This record gives sequence, structure tokens and C-alpha cells, in this order.
Amino acid sequence: MPDTTAVDDLQQPGALELLHAPDPARLAYTGPDGYPRVIPVGFLWNGTAVVVCTAPSAPKVAALEQHPHVALSIDTMGPPAKQLLLRGMASIEVVAGVAPEYLAAAAKSTHGDELAAVEAQVRATYKEMARITITPSWARFYDFGAGPVP
Repeated sequence: MPDTTAVDDLQQPGALELLHAPDPARLAYTGPDGYPRVIPVGFLWNGTAVVVCTAPSAPKVAALEQHPHVALSIDTMGPPAKQLLLRGMASIEVVAGVAPEYLAAAAKSTHGDELAAVEAQVRATYKEMARITITPSWARFYDFGAGPVP
């Protein structure tokens, strides 16, 4: 049985703020050569998992199929600085067309006519997308303005 307390920090108000922020997260995964990679990614928090959408041919898709353990960092410089660290497993599903999570993630930072233009461009570009769902198994939230950090 999984240790649910390992992800309790995801319910902290500051953690939820970061999970819904428009800023990118940093995804860490193991590349095909065995070396770690860290890349910025747009994402959507669906209430239980982080969803990242990309082209099925993206290098991270093939790497995650081989090594699904990942880490994710979402932060803000503040003040006060805040950071959410996650570790978990990634699963991949290729979907026809544009994944709705991709558009929802884009809507966090783009609005109105600009969002409509992004959607039109993305729909014209992608015949299918890889939906990467990251299920957290561990999380820590740090609010550097709330006192000493453990």
C-alpha cells in the first residue's frame, strides 16, 4: 500500500498555487545514454497527476518509455521564494489530435485571441500527441518566507 503521507504536501495552499501557475516546471528524467536530463515543460495539474503533452517523436517520450522514474520541480523566486519538488512515475499515452490538457496548460498563460491563434496553430501541426502523466509518489513543498526550512 502506498504511503499517502509522502504526497500530503501537494495539499498545501502554496503547493497548489505553484501547481496552477503559468510558469514551466523542470522535468528530470534519464536519457537513453543513462545520463540525467532536466528540461522546462508546460504542464497541467489535474488534481492527482501532472500532465505534460508533446510530440510523440520528442526525445523525452522514448526515454520515458525506457525509464519512467522522474522528478519535477516547480518554483517561484518570490519574494518569498517557494518550491515544490515531486518524484514519481511517468506513463505515456498517444492520443489523436491535440490533447485537451495541452490547451488547458496553454490557457494558464495565454488568453483571448492569442489563445485562439495558438490553438489553431497547434491543431494544424499535430495529428497526434503524447500525453505524459506523472503520478507523484513523493512531494515536498518549501515556503522560504515561512521561517526556517527543514
